[in-house]
Amino acid sequence: MENTVLTGLLICDGGEQLAAVVAHLPLHLELTRAEPGCLSFDVVQTADPLVWEVSERFVDAAAFGLHQQRVRASEWGRETQGIRRDYSLSVDRPGA
Repeated sequence: MENTVLTGLLICDGGEQLAAVVAHLPLHLELTRAEPGCLSFDVVQTADPLVWEVSERFVDAAAFGLHQQRVRASEWGRETQGIRRDYSLSVDRPGA
């Protein structure tokens, strides 16, 4: 089985974007962690309050794709769409 893994940074450009993340992140975390195929999902503020470290792991590309579809249609997706993301997507083969 090949897990799909996303890691990187969510980078706010000021207080308005930071407020949007703080306001909408709790529900986004809850909904994502409840998705079928989500193995882990963490978004953690770094020492720089405008920068958040993102780590996602899904059982496969299909589960990750469904997650992306849900996010695009979600309140989180709408409210944070202008925030810069510096992400890397990879495949991990657990136990390989």
